[in-house]
Amino acid sequence: MSYQVLARKWRPQLFSQLVGQQHVVKALTNALEHERLHHAYLFTGTRGVGKTTLARIFAKSLNCEQGVSATPCGVCDACREIDEGRFVDLLEVDAASRTKVDQTRELLDNVPYAPVRGRYKVYLIDEVHMFSSSSFNALLKTLEEPPPHVKFILATTDPQKVPVTVLSRCLQFNLKRLSREQIEAQLRHILQQEKILFDDESLSLLARGADGSMRDGLSLLDQAISFGGGEVKGPEVRVMIGNIGADQIYRLLEALAREDGAALLERAAEMAELAADFANALQELLAMLHQIALLQMVQGYEPDEAFDPQRLGVLADVLMPEDVQLFYHIALSGQKELDLAPDPRSGFEMVLLRMLAFRPDEVSPTSASEGHSQATRPVKRDLSGRGDSRQDSKSMATSTQKVTVQPQPGGSAAAETAGVDPSKWGVFVDSMKLGGITSQLAGNCVFDSWDGETLCLTLDASRRQLRVGQSEKRLLESIRKQLGQQVTLKITEAVPTDETPAMRQKREQQERQQQAESAMANDPLVREMEEHFSARLLTDSVRPVD
Repeated sequence: MSYQVLARKWRPQLFSQLVGQQHVVKALTNALEHERLHHAYLFTGTRGVGKTTLARIFAKSLNCEQGVSATPCGVCDACREIDEGRFVDLLEVDAASRTKVDQTRELLDNVPYAPVRGRYKVYLIDEVHMFSSSSFNALLKTLEEPPPHVKFILATTDPQKVPVTVLSRCLQFNLKRLSREQIEAQLRHILQQEKILFDDESLSLLARGADGSMRDGLSLLDQAISFGGGEVKGPEVRVMIGNIGADQIYRLLEALAREDGAALLERAAEMAELAADFANALQELLAMLHQIALLQMVQGYEPDEAFDPQRLGVLADVLMPEDVQLFYHIALSGQKELDLAPDPRSGFEMVLLRMLAFRPDEVSPTSASEGHSQATRPVKRDLSGRGDSRQDSKSMATSTQKVTVQPQPGGSAAAETAGVDPSKWGVFVDSMKLGGITSQLAGNCVFDSWDGETLCLTLDASRRQLRVGQSEKRLLESIRKQLGQQVTLKITEAVPTDETPAMRQKREQQERQQQAESAMANDPLVREMEEHFSARLLTDSVRPVD
């Protein structure tokens, strides 16, 4: 017996077997059960979402020998003939191959005649938007007043090209693109029924490659089974589809987090050696950034099975949310420009370097301790991730932060002394002008001890992921530079007993926010507007002025 492809073998035979189109199934089921049947239906939607399948099930429901119902028996002669594509009263027409008006008139000449075998004569016209204007005009009169024994089912992927005069004479149903979860669940069910070995990664990759089309997903699954020699495994599917390994994308983002331009170019060179599709690599990068953004913004979010939740969690903690959004926007724009680049690799490299170049300047997350407030200058990034406090006279734009400095006796000398005293950890960190992950690592530590040679710090155990890449090494280099001597750095992980600079900054921000909200709530003008105009203060819109 010849092999039957999965898309045909697993084509739904009943409304209940159709995946993801419940809104259409419900409408058609109710129409059939209550015998409120329209004479013309228009199914729209992208390829492979079930337009033709719905039409065939609807034709079976109309012509089943057991009677008109939403659950055709599937075993009578009419049902079997429709399933096999040989039912004489189901006329399937491909409009793309019958665009001439003479062919349309020839088709419609048989409309007045009664059905030969069934209860209704059903005309299924696929890709109806391909009809010429003359063909639509020929169809229009018949579509408006067909005989009671005729039903028209039109299907199209481009309803914008169908004349409004035709649209107005049809009940229109828009079939949705299927979600990755729906496609993945169906592929899992099919593989279990076919008794084929698979893993979760392969299903996630296939569902993503299907791009909303169940038929495309089943075709890819057929190809994956052949490629894997009867099994469906993630690495083989990734090679088959042309996706690069997820590890490459993780390493790209880790290099971005370290602001390591050399490492980014190394990753791109490795991908070029593997003959990677750089357009596909950008898609993978976008997908991973999307997952990271969800982890950062949605509490309790569980990442997609195609991603390593531990590595994603580290990146979500290390990368700033605004950086993730910026990277996503740059990658999205880079997709459009990739074809315009001299070659895909150079275009991909420029997208990555643009992510480095356009990251916003950062200021240290720490604030001055012991009642001192200290203005922080913009930190200029370099590819090593270290902040550069030098002012560039050629800079096109600068950012300043206005702070109120409370005069203190000997304040200037005290701040200068604290800048070289590690025990004054908050001021000491400020004075080093750190940037990137190194700044976050320092800001989540508290001072432990200092004997003139060894500096001991305690890192908040919940932020241990900040000890990634070269962050600890760069912190040590900055400490040595600040103290002007060789230093040994020892970092232990524990729950801090004292407030870290990062905790202090967060607390102070919350206090300033509460003060700003209180000030606005007690403002005479605001209270007058609330009393006379029933106004309401939106506290989410209140921001403290630094």
